[in-house]
Amino acid sequence: MKFDTRLISDLIKNRRSIYPVHYSGETVDDAIIEEMLENANWAPTHKFTEPWRFTVFTGGGLKTLATFQAELYKKKSMLKGAFEEKKFNMLSTKPLMASHVIAIGMKRDEEERLPESEEISAVACAVQNMHLTATAHGVGAYWGSGGITYLEEAKAFFGLGEKDKLLGFFFVGIPKGGWPKGRRKPISKKTAWVKS
Repeated sequence: MKFDTRLISDLIKNRRSIYPVHYSGETVDDAIIEEMLENANWAPTHKFTEPWRFTVFTGGGLKTLATFQAELYKKKSMLKGAFEEKKFNMLSTKPLMASHVIAIGMKRDEEERLPESEEISAVACAVQNMHLTATAHGVGAYWGSGGITYLEEAKAFFGLGEKDKLLGFFFVGIPKGGWPKGRRKPISKKTAWVKS
């Protein structure tokens, strides 16, 4: 089986991180989100652990996410005496700028048959599949790992257990304005060939 490599190469080279501040406020059709998730499900997975777990927030769910993360941040930072009003406000409002926010989780293989890094890599491949699908539809997206991502107390809210990981949030929205240009240094500066 052969495919048109020009299409996939164009898609890969035009994928961009487009941030919520650049979203128009329009709603992305749930059918596109479902296609993104279905394509995520076809990521490579060693031993078929399929470790990706997603929680999709949209509509009133965006406010639920915003409130949860802002309040958790406030509780944790107050205990340390490190509360910042600006960060609290950002966590309270950023999800509301998106059409959908998808929490990205990694469900650890219960038997731990492979290194954790391989399962994290599988989830990253799943997210790349989502991102490429969004790009194909002209939908903006970006994977953020700030805020409450690495707080142990956050995991249960997303259905994750002690050995699992919350790996961030995938923001999705219709971009306003043009599609951003990309840039990369030449691959020749990052590659060594060994032919004998």
